[in-house]
Amino acid sequence: MRVGFRDGSLQVRFDGRDGSTVATLARRDDPLWTEDVFEVFVTPLDPPVVYFEFEVNPLGTLFDARVTSPDLARATMNVDVAWNLPGLRATSRVRPGLWSATLTIPIAPLLGDAHGRREWRANFYRVDRGERDEFSAWSPTGKEPADFHEARRFGRLTLPI
Repeated sequence: MRVGFRDGSLQVRFDGRDGSTVATLARRDDPLWTEDVFEVFVTPLDPPVVYFEFEVNPLGTLFDARVTSPDLARATMNVDVAWNLPGLRATSRVRPGLWSATLTIPIAPLLGDAHGRREWRANFYRVDRGERDEFSAWSPTGKEPADFHEARRFGRLTLPI
């Protein structure tokens, strides 16, 4: 995974080894996490009581949601799947043994009252479905079974804004 910032957008590139991708979902905001997916959770807020979730699957299908988590706990979080980020884009490429994707995430609509905030909270994930499912995280959540909605475990990202 690589992260960059260009033209007001967070650029996230994922590369993963994958013998056989699992991807059938083709509509925006389908439950992509049930198949192979790369995910980004990001917020300018600390603590991350509101954060944004972005996903792409091997077909290039997008998922985006605004997550409100006042107690930083799954039990009280609310996922607004009807929310869509204007300008969100993705590319995806599957080759033998490899799957790559890039997400372009415009940040201005995510700022709210956090204009000028350079340090953001974020985490990056991969779900690899197969004979034995694999769940990977940039900042591991420590949950078994895997649960990526552990906002306390988000790492820190410094943006050049």
